[in-house]
Amino acid sequence: QIRRLHVDGIAYEIVPGVPAYAAAAAALGQELTIPEVAQSIVLTRVSMQSTSMPKGETLENFARTGATLAIHLAVRNMREIERVLTPCYGADCPAVVAYRVGWPDEKLIRGQLDDIRLKVRAEKITRTALILVGPALGAVRDFKESALYDPAKPHVLRPVVGVDLVEEHNT
Repeated sequence: QIRRLHVDGIAYEIVPGVPAYAAAAAALGQELTIPEVAQSIVLTRVSMQSTSMPKGETLENFARTGATLAIHLAVRNMREIERVLTPCYGADCPAVVAYRVGWPDEKLIRGQLDDIRLKVRAEKITRTALILVGPALGAVRDFKESALYDPAKPHVLRPVVGVDLVEEHNT
């Protein structure tokens, strides 16, 4: 959309900000990735009345990975999201709708794929919301710690005598 400002000769300033998915994670007070549960986050949207999605970039394809999905501009399409994602994640997969996240009137609606749509409807949310879906959003308590924190595993901030990380990882 910067391109349109250029075309119309409109001056603008780019100000770094916090993306909605990160603001939602902060508001929820939880990680969006968990080792051996979900290690990726997919930022996407659905093509309701907007530009079509590129071939292969479908909710179903993204869901097959098991990643945490952050779905923008789709709160009016909750029924379709539930229909497409349930076979991949299961009806009890955790889901959150973050309405106006980062604003004083933000709302965080927690549920699962089989009930989040009705919860969103009850709150009368029809726009300005981010949908998060994935197993990492659940109450996962028993999971393997990241290797980053394993004292037996070397990394650049915790070298181990005799291990040259530059040589070992740059073949």
